[in-house]
Amino acid sequence: MRENRDGWKAVSDPSAWVGMVFVDIDGTLVPAPGSAVHVARYLGTEEEMAKAEAAYAAGQLTNPEIAAVDALAWADRTEREIDDWLTQLPLVDGIAETVQWCRAHRLLPVLATLAWQPIGKHLGKRFGFAAYCGPELEILDGYFTGRVRATFDEFDKRDFALRYAENLGFGPSQCAAIGDSRSDLPLFDEVGLSVAFNADQQARDRASTTVDGGDLRAVTPLLADWHQRIR
Repeated sequence: MRENRDGWKAVSDPSAWVGMVFVDIDGTLVPAPGSAVHVARYLGTEEEMAKAEAAYAAGQLTNPEIAAVDALAWADRTEREIDDWLTQLPLVDGIAETVQWCRAHRLLPVLATLAWQPIGKHLGKRFGFAAYCGPELEILDGYFTGRVRATFDEFDKRDFALRYAENLGFGPSQCAAIGDSRSDLPLFDEVGLSVAFNADQQARDRASTTVDGGDLRAVTPLLADWHQRIR
């Protein structure tokens, strides 16, 4: 996997942390149908994206195939315009508080997602996640071209998380992952704790534990129990 210089951020003192928490965006931080559909609504292509997301969930389309279609709608939009609009993205409650809880307990919070990198970058800066990943859109002179610069799938997502952790000296058992769907399964299979949050059945079946609700703080008791075992 190609490491993106914007999303892969150095951590000045790895010894300050005892573990890592990887958090998904679509369906986890952004309620279903996820960020792609909400952005498509703003761009005027909501119906097409809703169908594509449903096809992906059913295993009928790959993430790169969806990305190629979705990227076209971003053409001629500026980075600033999209970043400003993302402040209106619907989110679950308790994100900032959960990130603060993780940091207070020496668990480094990182976004591990298939959402477009501008979305991960926005939410990372807004809430204090240490890094993010995702497919890249091509940008020329501050405008999106409508083309995909780099694709990204669920295995790239897993590899990003594990390599980021390894870079800081952490093994998979010292990592937790919070997600909701098919794109989280490869990472769920590797980490020490996997939490299915408002998840579909396949994610529930593969996760260590499940929790539902409209507030991300519902995961903190689960993280606290795991934290006791790894610190």
